[in-house]
Order: sequence, then C-alpha cells, then structure tokens
Amino acid sequence: MTNLLLAAMLYALAPADSVVTLDNVTVTGQQRRDYQMRTSQSEVQVTRDFLQQNFAGSLMQTLEGIPGVKAMAIGSGQSKPTIRGLGFNRLAVSEDGVKHEGQQWGDDHGLEIDQFSIDRAEVIKGPAALLYGSDAIGGVLSLYTNHVPTEPISGSVQIFGRTNNEQLGVSAKLEGKLGHWFYRANATLIDYADYKVPTDSIQYYSYWIKLKDNRLRNTAGCERDGSMMLGYAGYNFHTDLRISDSYSKSGFFANAHGLEVRLSDIDYDHSRRDIDLPYQWVNHLKVLSHTTWRTDATSIELNLAYQNNRREELSEPISHGYMPQPDGSLERRFDKNTYTGNLQWRQVVGSHEVRTGISGEYQQNRRSGWGFIIPDFETLSMGAFLMDRYTLRENLILNAGIRYDYAQTHIHSYHDWYQTPVRSEMVYMERSADMRRHFNSVTWSAGINYSTGLWVMKANIGKSFRMPIPKELGADGINYHIFRYERGNQQLDPEESYQMDASISWANEEWDIQVDPYLNYFPNYIYLNPTSQYVEGLQLYHYTQASVLRYGLEVQLTWKFADQWQAHAQGEYLYARQQSGEKKGYTLPFSTPWSVDLGIKYSPLTTHHSPLTVSLTAHIVGKQNEIVPPEKPTDGYWTLNFAAGKDFLLRHTTIHVVLHADNLLNKKYYDHTSYYRLIDVPEPGRNLSMMVGVEF
Repeated sequence: MTNLLLAAMLYALAPADSVVTLDNVTVTGQQRRDYQMRTSQSEVQVTRDFLQQNFAGSLMQTLEGIPGVKAMAIGSGQSKPTIRGLGFNRLAVSEDGVKHEGQQWGDDHGLEIDQFSIDRAEVIKGPAALLYGSDAIGGVLSLYTNHVPTEPISGSVQIFGRTNNEQLGVSAKLEGKLGHWFYRANATLIDYADYKVPTDSIQYYSYWIKLKDNRLRNTAGCERDGSMMLGYAGYNFHTDLRISDSYSKSGFFANAHGLEVRLSDIDYDHSRRDIDLPYQWVNHLKVLSHTTWRTDATSIELNLAYQNNRREELSEPISHGYMPQPDGSLERRFDKNTYTGNLQWRQVVGSHEVRTGISGEYQQNRRSGWGFIIPDFETLSMGAFLMDRYTLRENLILNAGIRYDYAQTHIHSYHDWYQTPVRSEMVYMERSADMRRHFNSVTWSAGINYSTGLWVMKANIGKSFRMPIPKELGADGINYHIFRYERGNQQLDPEESYQMDASISWANEEWDIQVDPYLNYFPNYIYLNPTSQYVEGLQLYHYTQASVLRYGLEVQLTWKFADQWQAHAQGEYLYARQQSGEKKGYTLPFSTPWSVDLGIKYSPLTTHHSPLTVSLTAHIVGKQNEIVPPEKPTDGYWTLNFAAGKDFLLRHTTIHVVLHADNLLNKKYYDHTSYYRLIDVPEPGRNLSMMVGVEF
C-alpha cells in the first residue's frame, strides 16, 4: 500500500511532459497534503520510472523537467546541475547519503554517476546546508541506489539511442534477495559521435570556421559504468556495501581549443566517432558503506565512503607565451582522494522528532602535466547539527535547527617549470603561494508547514555558508575549453547566504496550482568577474566578492479537463543584482533568463494495464538583456518537444518503450548559461531519442 501511495503522490507532482504509468491508483487531496507536509523546504521526489520515461543524454538533462532545475550542457554527453541558477560548489550531489566528490569546480566536468543505476532522486531547491554542510548553499540533489529487491532473481536490460549525436547504449541490471541478504549489479556502456548544430559555420575571434555536415568536430565520446552491491536487510537492521566505477572519455570541440588547431596535422573530419586531441578522460571509483538501525521511535544511520577521482586533459604540445613547446600531450592531471564519514541519530519524543548528527571529510588533490590551473591542496572539514520537528497538530508543523562547521585548507605553492623574464632577470614565476586558511561558521534554519482544506502553505528562513574552494583561492591559468584565463584570490572570505523560501499550493480533482517564491541575500558572493583584459590571448576572469540580492518565482499549474487529458503550464523567473563592488548595479554572469513550459498530455487512468501516454510541450525562454559587461545579451527562443511511452506485459516480463523528440522544428538558438555561446556555437538541433527496456 505504501508504494501505491508514493506512486500517486509522484503522479500529482510530475510535470506534464512526464510519462508515468499508474495502475488502479486514485490520487487524493489527503495524499498530496501528506507529501507536502514532509518538509518546509521546496522538495521534489522522482522514481526510477520518471528517470526512464524522461531519459535524455545525461542525468541532469533527464531531470530538467523539474521547475528550477537546469542542465548546463557540456558537449554532447555530459552536463552539470544547477538549481535556481546556482551550481558547481553551491550545489551538493549526494549518493546514498554521501556527498559525491569529483573535480566539480570546472565548467567542463560532468557528474561521474551512472544514471541507470539510480532508483529514485530527490531535489531540494534552496539552501540545505543545515543537513549537508558547506556545498549545499544552493540546493541538494540526493540520489539513491540501494533499493532492496523482493524476488530471488530479477533484472532489466535497456537499449537506447539518440539521433543528433548517433548515441548508442545498453544498460543491464541483475539483482535478487536470498533470505535477509540481497545483491545488485549494474553495467552501462554508451558511445556517441560528434553532435550536430543547426548551422554550417561559427565565428571565433572574427574567424569564420566551417563545420562539416553541421557537426562540432571532436565532440564524440564514450562512457563505461559498473557497480556491485551486497547487503543485509533485517527487520530493524540494514547494511550494504557498494563499489562503483565510472569512466568517460570525451573530446573537446577542436576549434575551441585555440586557433592553433588550424596548423594541426590531425584530420578532425576523418571520422565523426573518433576522439582526437584535445580530449579528457575521467575515472571515478567509489566504495560506500551504508548502515541503519531503526525502531518506530529511533533510528541511527552511519555512512562511510572512499572516493578516488582521476582526470586528465590531453592536447597537442604547443608553446604559449614564454613557455617552450612541452614534451608529451599531458596538459593537466588531477588525482583526488576523498574520505567521508557521517553519523545521524533520529529520536521521536512525543510530538517532537529530534535529529542530530556529525560529519567529517578529508580531501587530497594532486596535479601534474605541463599546464597549470589549480595547485595541489588538502582540505579537512567537520560539522555537527541539531534540529527538531515539532507537530503541534496534524495540519501544523514547526521545525528549527542549528549547525556548526569548521574547515581548513592547505594550498601548496607552484612555480612554472620554465623561466620568464622579470626586470631583466629570468625567474621561475610563482603561480600559487603556499597558504593555510581556517574557516568556521554557525548556520541555522526554521520553518513552518500548515494545511487547511485544499490548501498547503510552507515557509522556511535560514542562514547558510560556503567556504571558498582551492580553485577560487589559488587558480592562475588558461582554461582553453571555456575560452578564458582564470585567476584566483587568496583574500576571499567564506560565502554567506540569508534566505527565505515559501510555497503555496491548492489542488482538487481537476486543478493543481503551486507557487514557490524565494529570496536570497549574499553579503559576500564569490564569482568569476569578466574583465576587458586579455592574458595570453584569452579574456581574463578573476574571482571577486560582492553583496548580491537574488529573488525568484516558480509557478506550476495543471488542469485535468477530461478523464484522459490534462494541460499544464510551468514557469520560472530569477532576478539577481550586485549591491557592491566594481560591477555594482549589474546582474551575475551567465544568469538564467525567464522560461515557460506549455504542454498537453494524453494519459488515461483506466484498468487497462498498458495505456499509451503522449505529450507535446512548448519550451519558451525569454531574451536575456541582464548581463555583466563585457558579456553580451542572448536572444529568446522557443522549441517544441514530443514524448510518448507504452508498456507491453508478457507474462512475468514488462517491455517499456519510450520515444522523445526534442527541438522538433530544428530551431537555432543560444543558451545564455552555456559557455559555447561565447564562440557563436548554438545548441543542438533536432534530436530523437528512443529507449526499449525489458524487466524480468
């Protein structure tokens, strides 16, 4: 019964372009209210069915249908998450209770997580530093892969493809339960070619570059993922051990890696599936232990993890500035080891649900290669929190909490391996000075949930903090793939945020309306400030701080105008303004413009076991004139997207068929949050995706 209730609630929350199959489930106002009353923050939960039916090229592109959630595309096979315009180290990604730690500081680094191994996902929109610590100042994406199977043996196989980049992939899962013991194994293989854009040429620094067959040369790639889990699930006790490894290799758009590519001997147009220099590869190894003990009134949870993230960037050895031509193609290598542990205790005492916990994390990152961008570093962070959820009445719940964090960072010095003339002397220039910084902060949060009749109202206020990462403190080098020179600032203070979130929703059998306003004030927001200066031929960006005011609104409306039909509209708007600093009065770079989705869906809820579900959605994005000089405005655009899904039941086997068509009209447009627009590269053109899955 619990699973049916959860499925019904997810259906009520799903956007109209979702394809969710529900059998004999009636969604009631009571179920909707119970879900909304779980937390005072804006939270959305989706199941494996949602992830399958909304499959896109990456996990974040799959989740883009959730209002406030965006995917910052990186080529054709990867993307980074943003929530309400905040991403990178302002957004925590958690897997089975442990924060995922890769090289997430870079724009061109995707998530090293197999989206086909995920059972469900939760998106917390807005600050969640009280439970998750420093990096959750903008929100949390919580992923869960430890579902306990119920049969002795079961599994699935999924075959999928996309037309734009000729992607082909297969994913398989085998799982089972023997007594109290259970096991799972996942494997995913993906291969894709250079992706297509609706233009035959682009302009880069006043040079016109022709594209063969409208493809961005050298953007092909591959992905290889695997994981194994062994666990024990008793009545009160649960423990599991999971080992996962994710490998990906992808090319950088050759013409974006400097104009020297015109002199290269590489024939980039020889094949659209090969991966030539420049390219990157990354391997993420994770060993994770999750243990819980619970009764009706008490639960204790312990999570331990080790992660190793190894990433390399390779390019043709070319002399820049005073640097002589280097030996070999290894431009940069980063080897990061992370050790994580957290312990939480939950206790119900009368009308109070008290939670407390401690956490610790140690990181060590080592670099090598002839190119420099960030130095070696070690970081140690620790935190403790206490929160109380107090149920005054069934329809009125209060919560409050407090957290203390301490962190220290040691950044190593780095000198160039070649000499540079300074005041008639030849010296090894220091790019990064040896530095030790200590940070600590007290953060807090308070909220209220109230429901009456068909209304549910929530509000949350609090303070969050984020310590500056080593890149922000010590970067000094060229980032070719993003067309800029980046320079850190050792004097940066910890970032703080004061925020207010609210949610008002009303739903009956025909209408479902939800409005989520929010407000953020940062006394000392850290960001890369674009300048008019050029270093080694690229625009200089340097890290600075400014007080920033951000506020926005998300609106969702669903109208079920017939038994089998529903229409939906959802929109979001974000305003950001610097209140101090040299760019006072301007917004923030790469600010998200307003957007609206209008759709209609045919989705019968009958006793039929496998109804056909079809949706058509128009995605409308406004013009972005709010920029930070020398940034340029971006025109608005709209695209038309189609989705359909159907299940076929054959005895004990279920066959899922899902079809998506994105940018049906092959519109040429630019995404203001994409760094590719800086060199006149539009977003991908028409793209058809298809997945066929078999569950047994």
